Amino acid sequence: MIEQHAGAAEAPDQQADREAPGTAPLRPRETAPLPAIEQAEDGGTRQLGASRLPSPTALRSSRQLAVAAQRDIGRVRQINQDSVMALLTFVPRESGSVPLGLFVVADGMGGHEGGEVASRLAVRSVTHYVLEHLLLPALDEQFGEALQPLMIAAVQEANATIYAQGAAFNIDMGTTCTAALLLGNAIYVAHIGDSRLYVRTASTLVQATEDHSTVGRLIKLGQLSPAESREHPLRSQLYRTVGQQPQVVVDFIYQPLGEATHLLLCSDGLWSMVEDTILDEVLGENLWPQDACHELIARANLAGGEDNIGVVIVSLPSAEGAGQ
Repeated sequence: MIEQHAGAAEAPDQQADREAPGTAPLRPRETAPLPAIEQAEDGGTRQLGASRLPSPTALRSSRQLAVAAQRDIGRVRQINQDSVMALLTFVPRESGSVPLGLFVVADGMGGHEGGEVASRLAVRSVTHYVLEHLLLPALDEQFGEALQPLMIAAVQEANATIYAQGAAFNIDMGTTCTAALLLGNAIYVAHIGDSRLYVRTASTLVQATEDHSTVGRLIKLGQLSPAESREHPLRSQLYRTVGQQPQVVVDFIYQPLGEATHLLLCSDGLWSMVEDTILDEVLGENLWPQDACHELIARANLAGGEDNIGVVIVSLPSAEGAGQ
């Protein structure tokens, strides 16, 4: 057992010097005070003037930039074919740090032998491409590539990888893929399939992506309501996927964040089991994304858990840290 003492013992020679007669007592060495600094409006730092004093922040436990990712097998399936990935970092710049996030949800095709492998390959390929072509150059301040073609190319790279793997092993492999890049105050989204991206504000929850499914097309044509689609026999039939054809068209969405409070990426194992009104309610009531992930998965399982569930939730900073 290690005992702890309130003060440290002096070395014998130090004690002797201190107690020796005719010598001046030792005093701590004086050092110049460090200049006080504060955060500038552009995110950098600056030196405080002589008349100004630093103060601790008064913002505590307000909504901040944070992310959580979680997946669950559900209550019916025997294997989990959903894959999720969340990466959040800050790229240093002279004027301050710029937030950069990459969030991916991939849902391997149910009933297809290679669905589990396909979803993992999609997440791996997209992440590897974005790190190589965006994050690493950005750290060296050499990045100049447009983000729309970069995100589209990342998903097309995943498509080529999965298609080649399936051909090599004679396996029918496919997956959805929804990948959102957060850079500064906007998101850049590449999307194929029926995994979804929702953008939430304090007043609305909007589905930003379009489902590439038979039911999704019927809804777009006005021939089916979203409520009816939940029980439609063709609700899981997709007409565009990743990895089942040598070439694929990728949807791209650019959206400034504006007043957005949350991003929600999820597979159909969540949105087909939980109403949008409940998704909105859970996001608004939970301060931290991890708590919201746990609750949404629990609600999907309480509703039957008929499919695997993949969820990524990003909370965005509140204005001046006030409220949700």
